[in-house]
Amino acid sequence: MDAESPPRPRKIIHVDMDAFYASVEQRDDPALRGKPVAVGGSAARGVVAAASYEARRFGVRSAMASVTARRHCPELIFVRPRFDVYKSVSREIRAIFADYTPLIEPLSLDEAYLDVTDHPTGIASATQIAREIKARIREATGLTASAGVSYNKFLAKLASDYRKPDGLYVIKPAQGPAFVEPLEVGRFHGIGPVTAAKMNRLGIVTGADLRAQSLEFLTEHFGRAGAYYHSIARAIDERPVRPDRERKSIGSETTFDRDVASHDELVAGVRPQIESVWTHCERHGVTGRTVTLKIKYADFQQITRSRTGEANVSTAAELERIGLALVSDLMPLPKPVRLAGITLSNLGRADAAPARVQLSLGL
Repeated sequence: MDAESPPRPRKIIHVDMDAFYASVEQRDDPALRGKPVAVGGSAARGVVAAASYEARRFGVRSAMASVTARRHCPELIFVRPRFDVYKSVSREIRAIFADYTPLIEPLSLDEAYLDVTDHPTGIASATQIAREIKARIREATGLTASAGVSYNKFLAKLASDYRKPDGLYVIKPAQGPAFVEPLEVGRFHGIGPVTAAKMNRLGIVTGADLRAQSLEFLTEHFGRAGAYYHSIARAIDERPVRPDRERKSIGSETTFDRDVASHDELVAGVRPQIESVWTHCERHGVTGRTVTLKIKYADFQQITRSRTGEANVSTAAELERIGLALVSDLMPLPKPVRLAGITLSNLGRADAAPARVQLSLGL
């Protein structure tokens, strides 16, 4: 019997919009072009949701506290986010993707994986497809995107970040392992700052260091994730592009203009977040069983409190009742609060039959 031929390499594209929220704001307001812009928060409170490339040159990054960003860049211009606009632009971009493949896995409004291994367009080169997509995005939206092309998701995402902004980079199968070796592990998708710090303490700084570790060592120190780290250190990633990737939770949070210290103030801040979550649920026809309250105190200590019901939350009033009960459970507040949020998880279709689960309170 003939030996089996090796599997055909996949053709994966990762498309990532460049400074998406900030670029949309600069596109729509000519006065912001060429200037350091931060979307989200305010000059005094909150965090940066996105930073323009002009702001990034000063060290301003997403998730940075606004006061810290201002210290990095005194001329920073803060802009309130317009998520309806960002979502509309995202839909335009998604429609372009759909012309090349049905296998699209969105990660957020501004990035997605595409599997073009069996493309219907007749274009043989994934690189050419990525080039066309970038050109069409610019023509349709006036924005730039960076794209990475490779034989798996892990490398495609690394490649899209390699020549930003407006970049296109290809990692071929023969290049994968060598490309990974010199990179710091903190740049690997799936290795966050906490895990990267732990790896550094163990002497694992680069991809080459990670590759030198045995599967047993990585499993001992990182549990089930150890197998994933063992694979990506060798440029191996078998995860498929999943167009039906389900969202695991729906959440909304706010950073207060000033710290709040009373029950009524906290309730007033949480109610709009509850409304936002329920609006999203209704729009997408989903709901969930677990309600989680997130609190960040003025000293940046963060806690969560959760409650899981016997069936999906069925009305906005029920979500509010549970969310505000979690707020009441925290009283009296031990210290002022700077941020509060509500998340609904254990999601399912709004019309699904209820699941029987014991009521529980988690910390």
